[in-house]
Parts: sequence; structure tokens; C-alpha cells
Amino acid sequence: MKHISVAGFAILGLVLTPALASAQSVNVTRSILPTLPYTVIYPEGMIASGGGGDPLTINHPDAPLQCDLTVVPVEDTGWTADAALGALDEAEVVAAWSDIMPGFALGTKGTVPYQDTTALVYEGSSPESSMGVPLTVVHTETVANGRGYVLDCLYGSEQAEQIRPIVDFIIANFATRSDAECCIGAEVAPDQEAVSTQ
Repeated sequence: MKHISVAGFAILGLVLTPALASAQSVNVTRSILPTLPYTVIYPEGMIASGGGGDPLTINHPDAPLQCDLTVVPVEDTGWTADAALGALDEAEVVAAWSDIMPGFALGTKGTVPYQDTTALVYEGSSPESSMGVPLTVVHTETVANGRGYVLDCLYGSEQAEQIRPIVDFIIANFATRSDAECCIGAEVAPDQEAVSTQ
């Protein structure tokens, strides 16, 4: 599956709010189209736009964080994350991202679990960008049921300590089906009415 570059990234704020650093609630966006199933789970406060036949974008209005999900038809039914990792063309990856992230350097690469499958993952960063701040991208992709799923999360590199756990949460809870449940890597608070008062 070819890398799909991100068209743009809007940074609306550079200061993390306490709600972003310690999000306690989540939003769940599910595709209602049987031909494009997915579930995206992300912290409350982030805003989703697009979806359906268009890419889905979620971003945080008060922090430099945006994730884009694109679903495309694929013919390679034998695709695996391990094979894609072995065939990853690092020069092609660097060239694809250099348009919006000048000086892009590829960092770690490997595989990562989604809720229901395994994805190729790589990380890269740039000391500058068209937005005027250093950026990091975490790119994941997989193939399931004849569809290719690409989930890219871009964030301000200087905020990595606060933002990267959120990116990891979004990736771990992504599913290529529309009936996935929440949440991996999070604890659900007990229902106060269900707690015994003995």
C-alpha cells in the first residue's frame, strides 16, 4: 500500500490544557457505511470532521495535535504488517513527508496492534514545517477485508511528553470494524450507583 501524504495540518494552539493532559472522557466515532467500517476512539475535547467517503480528521482545538484516517480499496489481499515493514522504502517515506515537513527524518519503525489487527508503524520528525514549528508524525497503516487503513497523527514535537500518550491511546483503540468497544490502556471509572454502600 502506498503512503498517503497529509494535505495539511492546522495548529490552533501551542499550549496544552489540563483537559488534554489528563483526559477523563472519550468520544467514539464509528463509520455507518458497511463498505468502510472503522471505530476511532479519542479524548473528549478533540473534534472530528469529515468521514463517510472522505477522510476523517480529529484535532484538538487547544493543542498541536491532529490525526487523519483515510480508507482506500486495495487489491493486495496478502498484505501483512511484517512484510510491509521489511519492504519499507525509507527514501520514499522521507520524500513523501518532506513537502510539508522540510528536513524530515525517519525515526523508529515497526509494527503495532490496533484493536483487531496489526499495523505497520513509523515515526518521523522535522525541525521545521509549513506551520513554523517542529512536527512529529506517527504513521500507521494496515489492510483488512480488501481495504487499506492509514492513520496519521501529527503533533508539535516540543509537546511530545504530553501528546504522545494520547496518540498511542488513539492508535491502540483504533479498529477496522465499526463495532469495537472502548478502551485499551484506560480504566473505566465505576458507576457510582452500582457501588455498594455497605
